[in-house]
Amino acid sequence: MRTIIQDHHGQVSAEVKRRIREVLRRAAVELKVGAGDVVVEFVDREKMAELNRRHLARRGPTDVLSFPADIVDPAGRRHIGDIAICLEVIAAQASDHGHAVEREFEIMTLHGLLHLLGHDHESDDGEMETLEAELRRRLLDSSGG
Repeated sequence: MRTIIQDHHGQVSAEVKRRIREVLRRAAVELKVGAGDVVVEFVDREKMAELNRRHLARRGPTDVLSFPADIVDPAGRRHIGDIAICLEVIAAQASDHGHAVEREFEIMTLHGLLHLLGHDHESDDGEMETLEAELRRRLLDSSGG
């Protein structure tokens, strides 16, 4: 799986980008995702609030939104989907949870990938939460972050 990172404002460190790519790579192997592209876009509060309103009819920014695609372009390249991550919300959550902002980016990226793959914690009786906890234990707790 290939990860394409879009950081239009240059606000995300190379280390965070590296860690996000690594989490997605490892999760793709664990989940047997196969070939394809995932776009991770870092957005500000205003853009995230707009996306949240437009796609989920919810007010205000959120931490992460996923937009599954699972389409194949004319050249035969699979696009799995896009993950939008809000910088300011992630930073605040990291502080609230008492861990590094880099760790929160990893957690939310993994969460976003699970949504891209069709998991939905709002309707699945806890299956996504269980899978996410297991993946966090195997992929993140061993990453030294």
